[in-house]
Amino acid sequence: MLKGFKDFLMRGNIIDLAVAVVVGSAFTALVTAFTTSIIKPLIAATGGGNVTGLSIEVIAGNKASTIDFAAVINAVITFFITAAVVYFLFVVPMNKISERRKKGKEDGQSEPTDVELLLEIRNLLRAEQGLPRIEGLATEEEATTGTGNGNAASRN
Repeated sequence: MLKGFKDFLMRGNIIDLAVAVVVGSAFTALVTAFTTSIIKPLIAATGGGNVTGLSIEVIAGNKASTIDFAAVINAVITFFITAAVVYFLFVVPMNKISERRKKGKEDGQSEPTDVELLLEIRNLLRAEQGLPRIEGLATEEEATTGTGNGNAASRN
């Protein structure tokens, strides 16, 4: 039972989630400071008369009965800024990375191996010398006896 719990904690998803929560809370604080310090005063400037910004006191003199529309607008703006940043900085790049990985798996093309590169070089050198192309590898016996795919001709 403890081994399963240890595997769960070490899976990596937990650490990714913890990092996301910490970064998200720091980012939320940043966006809240921006909207509180810059956006909310601009919204409050649109109010006039006895209304402080976009707030109304339901019972005069009772601060607890204040309806603050600017705070609600501030929260909405904070939400949209946070959602936009998360979408454009995290979701869109991850989707592009996922698409690239899927394309790589579908194509099935991979880097050529050392042997494939050497065979290609061999065939190019034979073509320069006017010798026929050899398919595949020749065994050592075929190369020395001349029974192979023409390898002996190139060595003699």
